[in-house]
Amino acid sequence: MIKKAENIIVGISIGDLNGIGSEIILKTFEDSRMLELCTPVIFANVKILSFIKKTLESTAVLHGIDRLDQIVLGKINVLNVWQEGVDINFGVNDENVGKYAIKSFVAATKALKEGLIDVLVTAPINKYNIQADNFKFPGHTDYLDQELEGNALMLMVQDSLRVGLLTDHIPLNDVASHLTEELIIKKIETIKQTVIQDFSINKPKIAVLGLNPHCGDGGVIGKEDDTVLKPALKKIFEKGTLVFGPFAADGFFGSNQYDKYDAVIATYHDQGLIPFKTLSFGNGVNYTAGLNKIRTSPDHGTAYDIAGKGIADYNSFKEAVYLAIDVFNSRNEYAEISQKPLKTKEK
Repeated sequence: MIKKAENIIVGISIGDLNGIGSEIILKTFEDSRMLELCTPVIFANVKILSFIKKTLESTAVLHGIDRLDQIVLGKINVLNVWQEGVDINFGVNDENVGKYAIKSFVAATKALKEGLIDVLVTAPINKYNIQADNFKFPGHTDYLDQELEGNALMLMVQDSLRVGLLTDHIPLNDVASHLTEELIIKKIETIKQTVIQDFSINKPKIAVLGLNPHCGDGGVIGKEDDTVLKPALKKIFEKGTLVFGPFAADGFFGSNQYDKYDAVIATYHDQGLIPFKTLSFGNGVNYTAGLNKIRTSPDHGTAYDIAGKGIADYNSFKEAVYLAIDVFNSRNEYAEISQKPLKTKEK
């Protein structure tokens, strides 16, 4: 059964309290129309968020709760994940603040797993101050990959532009050794299924970028495109997936070739994210594809340099909320269609 829009519960992890996370959350939900689209639940502490709200002169009206069964639809709910005070120093990298970012995120993930919230939107964290004995992950995605079902894959989204990665947070000199036929097939299958069920495109066309300049120029500038990528893509294509490439990465975006495809897969992090962030103009969303639950986030970090000044652009976070809701609805519709296939006429 598809939920009514305002009944979609959007869980929000608070991120780094010394960064711009709280500001972009508050700015997003100051607009009362957002509360007609969903009901937000911020995993934090209402007293601390009220202090930040006052500092930023936000007009958002907060509703504190101590349990998730106290959620009030159409209100900005703040779940008290902890009770004690936290010293807020905007723009400062603080290990103690990092602990509260993780408390918020872990609690929100647990609620997502248990179905107490429908989707999760994560505010930016500092990957350096979140490390602890009980949290040794480079970021959100790796933890979610452990806690949820499926295989996590970073997919950057802005309208019809969708850019995924074969490899993500690894050193550049390790990329070639990570590119195996098994990895390529697994990632492309994840992207394909994501575009079908989460973006309602039944027969997606997928482009894959080459690893080396000019796709290796026939082996002159590297052999991986010919020996690894091309054979894997040929095998996938022959099984019915509309996958094309590898394409030389240098001209692919500048020539608008990306417009012809429903998803683009880059071989490494910067190859995909530099053009994506250039084209998305601050409205891009980081979507964790491939999991049984939905998580999105803005495509930027904590922005310590402008934290607490009230000048942060909240568009990427707002788009992350929109995308989470859209994917939730698409998955529900896909599940309904899959359970009730169209009847064929009897001959």
